[in-house]
Amino acid sequence: MKKLSILAFLALGMVVFSQEVKKAPEDKNSGDKALLVKTDAAELEAKKKAAEEKAKLPKPYDPKADAQKDINELIAKAKKENKNILIQAGGNWCIWCLRFNQFVQTTPELKDIVDQNYLYYHLNYSPDNKNEKIFAQYGNPGDKFGYPVFILLDKNGKMIHIQQSDVLEEGKGYSKEKVKEFFNSWTPKS
Repeated sequence: MKKLSILAFLALGMVVFSQEVKKAPEDKNSGDKALLVKTDAAELEAKKKAAEEKAKLPKPYDPKADAQKDINELIAKAKKENKNILIQAGGNWCIWCLRFNQFVQTTPELKDIVDQNYLYYHLNYSPDNKNEKIFAQYGNPGDKFGYPVFILLDKNGKMIHIQQSDVLEEGKGYSKEKVKEFFNSWTPKS
């Protein structure tokens, strides 16, 4: 009896779910399709502009670099120069990473703060080289905060701060005052 009930229930279910559902006739003058096309066109245009911008920006990340060797050399240099190390983690695929680098390099006030207080390094994270061992040493901050993310080391190579970048953003770029405050908060003298 149970088997018969189950079979009847399954058969009824199949009949119900196999019924053809008729859609309401579409209004050919409906704005829904036009809105979708406009959104797609706007999205495509935004992607095109981002690709053009990305193509023009310098590519500071080197997927082939031996990052551990580079960081060890920076630590030795930081001890001699009494500077901290500012590691910008990200990749050449990341528009926000490229924008930040360009912003710092082309804003004299920010560049001066960096040049006087930090050794600036771009730690690559990309399909070509994820630098997993190095990121693991710092708690994999990119997994938590996305990219770019900043890892600050003192002159001895001790991690002193992780900074997510979204709090430094302003519009489609970065806030000069927020970045300046971030840089000044972690100088060797602070």
